Formats: sequence, structure tokens, C-alpha cells
Amino acid sequence: MFSVQEHDFRTVGRGTKCEYHFEFQNRYQETVHVAAVRSSCGCTTPSVTQDTLQTHESASVVAHFNTDTFIGQKSALITVVFDKPYYAEVQLKVSGFIRTDVTFDPPEVAFGEIAPGQGTQQDVMITHTGNSNWKITDVRSHCDNLQVQLSPPTTSAGMVRYRMRVNILDTMPEGDVRERLTLVSNDRDFPTTEMSINGRIRPALSVSPAAVSLGTAKPGTTVEKRLLVRGDEAFSITDVRCSDARFEFDLPNGNKKLHFVKMRFNAESGMDRIAQEIRIETTLGGGKSVTAVVTGSVEG
Repeated sequence: MFSVQEHDFRTVGRGTKCEYHFEFQNRYQETVHVAAVRSSCGCTTPSVTQDTLQTHESASVVAHFNTDTFIGQKSALITVVFDKPYYAEVQLKVSGFIRTDVTFDPPEVAFGEIAPGQGTQQDVMITHTGNSNWKITDVRSHCDNLQVQLSPPTTSAGMVRYRMRVNILDTMPEGDVRERLTLVSNDRDFPTTEMSINGRIRPALSVSPAAVSLGTAKPGTTVEKRLLVRGDEAFSITDVRCSDARFEFDLPNGNKKLHFVKMRFNAESGMDRIAQEIRIETTLGGGKSVTAVVTGSVEG
């Protein structure tokens, strides 16, 4: 279920916020449950964003690197314990080096939630102590939708400070932003230092809930649910598609930012497990669509 099981934070500053999300997805028809997460070292605190996952649902084990209380080279094994649909353990590995001579204020670039197509910026003060000849020679990122401006340094006895402006461009795609900047310096021992950037570009179109559970339906019964479809601009719903003919939908009328779609599932005879994708098509953005996953079973 995990696409990545190891992460290196590389070299980071003291007190810098460092988190990595080990994403995983329930690929089973049965419900998956995380019973516990634990770490082999106090340098890393693990948590899980969601402990119960239906079919196709995704969540993350978040590894928080404790840079405010530990220094030097550190590593940890995170054990994820599953008890449903069967008992299993998965080990995730994190490592990194926490240096004491570089600090960031604020300790991370946290943009929060941003509307789609709307750029924003944040300033960070970078301080190096112990060597007034320390210089940042480059700032690198793998993300083309980030832009960085570095002011000339100010120096004093044994201290160098830079003001760095980080811009999220209006071309940043929707979804979670989890990027990092690599500061390249003239320090031969530690030539690079990492800084995290996070935020979320709010989708222009969303559906809630995105994962719908029908529970257990008896043959001959009908299960009804409601889907809330929300957009940044007024739109109309043109169609709702599902490959399972047992599903029926009532399409709302009008052009507005908020719609309710009534969904009905007509259970037929025989035992069956349900795992279907519902696609809602709209007039937003020239035909933008959004999907929800529906799971359940027919028994009786």
C-alpha cells in the first residue's frame, strides 16, 4: 500500500519544521485499519492522518523530525501496525542531520490554503552563526511553480543573515503543496541545507464526501445518499456517470456555486461487494469533473 518506505531529510537547520508524509492507499475490498504507529527513536514522532480506510481511500503516516530537541545525525524506524483486514507490520525509515548553526524564522514556509490561480509570498530570515564569511551561493528547487528572491546578506561578528522571499506562482496545480528548498553555501562540511514548504491549493471543484460508504444493503432495498458539489465559481452539473446500472442520480438544475446530487443504489438479489467511481461532470472550466468513490456490500 506504500509507494515510498524511506525518506532522507538530508541536512536541516535547528528548530526547522520537518515532516514527511508516507502516503498509502487501501487496495483491498475490505476495510483497512491502522492499530498503531511507533518510532524506534525520540528524534521522530509518527502520526497517521486517518486510521480507518475504505476501498480506494488514501491516508498518510506523518513522520515529524524533532529538530528542536535533537542535533546531529539521526535516524528512526517507524513501525505501522495494521489489524484489519489482517495483522501486518510495515517499517518506514527516516534519517537526517540537524545542524545547530543555521536557523530559519519562521521555521517553515507555511502558506496555508490558497485559492486556485492566486499566487502568494512569504519572507523568511535565515541566520548563520559562527562564521561571518558564510555565504549562500544558490537556492534550488525541483518545483517550477516556486520562485525565490534572496536579499544581500547583513553581517556582524560571527553572524550572517539573509532575507529570503518565497513566491508560490499562480500556476501551482491544485492539491497539497509539499516542497523543499535546498540552500547551497560555501560551507565545505555542510554545503547544502534544506527547508520545507507546505500549503494547499484549494480545488476549484470538490465533492463531499469523496468516499461514500453504503454499508450493508439487503436485496430489494434502496440506499440513498447525498453528494455536495462545490465550486469557486457558479456552474451547472451536466451529467453523473457510473458504470454500475444499479446507481441512479437526480441532477440539480441551475447555475450556482453549490449543488446537491441525490444518489440511489438499488440492491439486487445475491451477495456482492460494491466499489464504484462516480464521476460528476460540470460546466466549470470548460467541462471540469470531480469523482467520488462508493463502497459497500449486498448481503441477505
